[in-house]
Amino acid sequence: MDAETVCGIYDHLAERGVRIWIDGGWCVDALLGKQTREHPDLDVAVDHKDEVEFAALMQGLGYTKRRDGDDTAWNYVLTDGRGRSVDVHVFEYDESGKNVYGIAYPYGSLTGQGTIDGRFVDCVAPEWMFTFKTAYTPQDKDREDVHALGEKFGFAIPPSHR
Repeated sequence: MDAETVCGIYDHLAERGVRIWIDGGWCVDALLGKQTREHPDLDVAVDHKDEVEFAALMQGLGYTKRRDGDDTAWNYVLTDGRGRSVDVHVFEYDESGKNVYGIAYPYGSLTGQGTIDGRFVDCVAPEWMFTFKTAYTPQDKDREDVHALGEKFGFAIPPSHR
């Protein structure tokens, strides 16, 4: 998944009133303001109220649900048949900010802003991206992401990611 495609998806949705938040590896790069590595996919957070419109717009771009048995109603993968995929994380907050559906993004975690290829994008906030990235046994790419976020934002690197 290249930066041009990411920005194209983001802009296509935004122009039609569907807000997404960039998550995962592209979020790290957006927060850093530069692409640090190749990304096999794009992770996005989508509010449940926008999911039907989101799915229709993505279908218009040639993306359909991949069926592999790991899908849930709130976490699934869209593919375009050309090797590009979007990992969709659906969430919903009630009026008090409590997560009531889907991926349990803590309230306030979707307040980040970053840049991809010079384009401003909404994304997971830096402190939450760091928290998410340090919550599981890391691969090399996760260690690199954690170190880059730690360096830019002053987060202490946990022993598991040194």
